[in-house]
Amino acid sequence: MSAQPHEIVERALELSRADGCVVIANETSTANLRWAGNALTTNGVTRGRTLTVVATVDGGQGTASGVVSRSAVTAEELEPLVRAAEAAAREAEPAEDAQPLVERDPGAAVSSGFTDSPAVTTSEVFGAFAPALGESFARARAGGRELYGFAHHELVSSYLGSSTGLRLRHDQPTGTLEVNAKSPDRTRSAWAGRATRDFTDVDPAAIDAELARRLAWAERKVELPAGRYETLLPPSAVADLLLDQLWSSSARDAAEGRTVFSRPGGGTRVGEKLSELPFTLRSDPAAPGLEAAPFVIAHSSGDDASVFDNGLPLSATDWVRDGVLQQLVTTRHTAALTGLPLAPAVDNLIVDAGGTRSLEEMVASTERGLLLTCLWYIREVDPATLLLTGLTRDGVYLVENGEVVGEVNNFRFNESPVDLLSRATEAGRTERTLPREWSDDFSRTAMPPLRIPDFNMSSVSKGV
Repeated sequence: MSAQPHEIVERALELSRADGCVVIANETSTANLRWAGNALTTNGVTRGRTLTVVATVDGGQGTASGVVSRSAVTAEELEPLVRAAEAAAREAEPAEDAQPLVERDPGAAVSSGFTDSPAVTTSEVFGAFAPALGESFARARAGGRELYGFAHHELVSSYLGSSTGLRLRHDQPTGTLEVNAKSPDRTRSAWAGRATRDFTDVDPAAIDAELARRLAWAERKVELPAGRYETLLPPSAVADLLLDQLWSSSARDAAEGRTVFSRPGGGTRVGEKLSELPFTLRSDPAAPGLEAAPFVIAHSSGDDASVFDNGLPLSATDWVRDGVLQQLVTTRHTAALTGLPLAPAVDNLIVDAGGTRSLEEMVASTERGLLLTCLWYIREVDPATLLLTGLTRDGVYLVENGEVVGEVNNFRFNESPVDLLSRATEAGRTERTLPREWSDDFSRTAMPPLRIPDFNMSSVSKGV
């Protein structure tokens, strides 16, 4: 389709015969590099477009909605797409989450750049990173280790228009880097990851040095049994655990008694103290380095999102402040149901408890404990307590008298992030991090390392 995204949005709105209509055009471009055994293997770029049409139809029993999304829509396919959304709305029951479509502020201008071409990423995003990566390959080769990994950059330009006059645009860059270092005999493995907007702040040399140090730690092997250990969780592991907590923060689910945030006897735990440490969990679309869409972009409805809220402005929200639960995720519909303030989800998460020490400084003050690298294969066991299970991966290290003295076996863990917040005895300095398990779904996080005095390593797991 040669037409610009804003033109497609306008044309779809013109074609609409429904009582209300929202159109979202996502223009996506990606660039990637992959490497194995200290050598680049593949690279490539892609382009794509997805169009979503939300049609609303008013009836005697209420307002129904129909949503249809398709990729690579041609000019000839545009009207059939609009008609399909309208047909879906007419066949649907009245929508429980029905609300008036968000109105454009009469004094507001059209979103900056709405009529401009979409932003596009290319392989040039790796212009400085790729040569530095090549130098890391040479150092790794000389040091007797092999580097494997990939770098991925995505740029999504979202255009949102509505029959109520909204014309909004947001450009979202997302960069992720994951590197594994392995010994030639494959008995030792270490991982490092980074999140970035443009790869200008990623230092391959520093990452390689970090991985080399971890491989050196792993030269001594120590077998430990399952049990509870004082454990230092790095920011990446903290991000993976607290994202599960964020995704379990639906106000409606809590009010209906289905989650860890349900109050016994009814209602929610909003206002309850979750930790003695001054934890603040917040989301802010304007957070430096973690910028996210400043308005709702919803392609479907659920208890934590509503297509009727498309275009609703987003602002900074404290989910937990000074250890006290302040807010759960609400749409306009669920805010009315639960009596909680309106607080839609935002595409970033920042956790801070006022700590100033780095993970290395926390290691130096540890008499005996475990230092994790990352977690993976995390699954929910019990939604009522948010009990999670999963595995450690790519390096669990034994710390004695402030020094790492060797690598221990991997474990399966069983823990609830909500419970961990209540038991944490120290939080370090907050830094931007990449969650290992959930990086494909959510990469804009900043977390501190945590000290847990009795982390539950429920069983031994074999493998690296």
